[in-house]
Amino acid sequence: MPSILVIDDDSSIRETLDLYLTEEGYKVETAANGTEGLNKYVQHPADVVILDIRLPDVDGFAVLEDLKEENENVKVIMITAYHDMETTITAMKGGAFDYIHKPVNVDELDMAIKKALKSLEMEQKIEGLLTEPSRSFRVGDIVGTGNEMREIFKTIGIVSQSRTTVLIQGESGTGKELIAKVIHHNTSPDEPFIAVNCSAIVETLLESELFGHEKGSFTGAIARKLGKFELARYGTVFLDEISEMSINLQAKLLRVLQEMEFERVGGKDKVKVSARIMTATNKDLKTMVKEGRFRDDLYYRLNIVAINIPPLRSRKQDIPHLMNYLLAKINLDLHKKVIGVSDEMMKIFMKYNWPGNVRELENLLVRACVVAKGQVLSKSDFPELGGEEALKTQSEIMEDIAKPSLPGKLLTLDQVEERYIIKVIRETDKNKGEVCEILGISRPTFERKLEKYGIVFERE
Repeated sequence: MPSILVIDDDSSIRETLDLYLTEEGYKVETAANGTEGLNKYVQHPADVVILDIRLPDVDGFAVLEDLKEENENVKVIMITAYHDMETTITAMKGGAFDYIHKPVNVDELDMAIKKALKSLEMEQKIEGLLTEPSRSFRVGDIVGTGNEMREIFKTIGIVSQSRTTVLIQGESGTGKELIAKVIHHNTSPDEPFIAVNCSAIVETLLESELFGHEKGSFTGAIARKLGKFELARYGTVFLDEISEMSINLQAKLLRVLQEMEFERVGGKDKVKVSARIMTATNKDLKTMVKEGRFRDDLYYRLNIVAINIPPLRSRKQDIPHLMNYLLAKINLDLHKKVIGVSDEMMKIFMKYNWPGNVRELENLLVRACVVAKGQVLSKSDFPELGGEEALKTQSEIMEDIAKPSLPGKLLTLDQVEERYIIKVIRETDKNKGEVCEILGISRPTFERKLEKYGIVFERE
């Protein structure tokens, strides 16, 4: 039974709310002043606190601050007779969940309480994603214990309560699609989640993929085809590598976001959009906007809520937990019984720079598990990380690459880029997909780089 604490000096309001909320199925406690209210909350923390701003012994904002210090996740609904903007802003900045004016409308209050309880429930679900060493791992979880990842989990909890657009940014291999799937699962789990890689489909086909087409709209269109926005229904359309979308298609996507409707290719009928749109990129869209390569109006539409995923090298404290989680997943997939890595190997893991992020860690563990003979992976199972070169930091690698061929002659930026591309190609044994992941570029962009520098890319 959800619990509610009412703190108000007006006895008639306390009695009315006590009676109403009890009949609605809540466990209710009341307090006539701030001191009494704080003491009751400390002794028996309530799920929701209804707090009057004007109290006889202490200011309501001070009580709000004390409640937040006691429990930063407490849901506080503030009530007041004042209607000015400044008071409202002060309450919300102080961490109030909602703000209701007197006389209290019970329907409005009921809605605010239900939203607060829903938010609390969502946060508790998201908090379960914070992986502790003693916790059993489950496929599909996000692993992270640092402050940056905890903030991401909180953001997931907030955006999962609405259907606003979300922009997920991070280097290749950081898990952007996984973040999108978690948000989707906590918002509309019974609806489709449809992912589209904007860099993997040419512009003309991408338009048809997203919006569908009518029969005869172009050569080969032998029947009507529904696009991803229609197929997603009330679910999610996840547009990965949104930075690779052409300016022309960006304009059409902007119109969809503005009007929540579109026309199929070759069609005239308006089709309503019910799906939520989430996007991801490993590029700096703000810089692309300044360079004229991405529409500023679309950027601001997509960037309603931004989630920035840190690279693995900046959260190395998560590596042991990630490794345990990934090994559990790999053992399940490959029917193996690998329990961990040697102490020597863990030290190497903690020193390595992880240019490919979590995806690189997973790929290395998969390859090692396939060939491993024992239950503990050792240095010999990871030849890729065996040499000193692999343990250099990114700055050390770039410093080596940028060393001039002739003393006193600095390299141009293009020369440094060319050298780095060649190095990555060699290190990945000419695996085009892996090269693009490490470089953080799409395949079409990679092909243009090869052409620009005259690099021959042919696997033996």
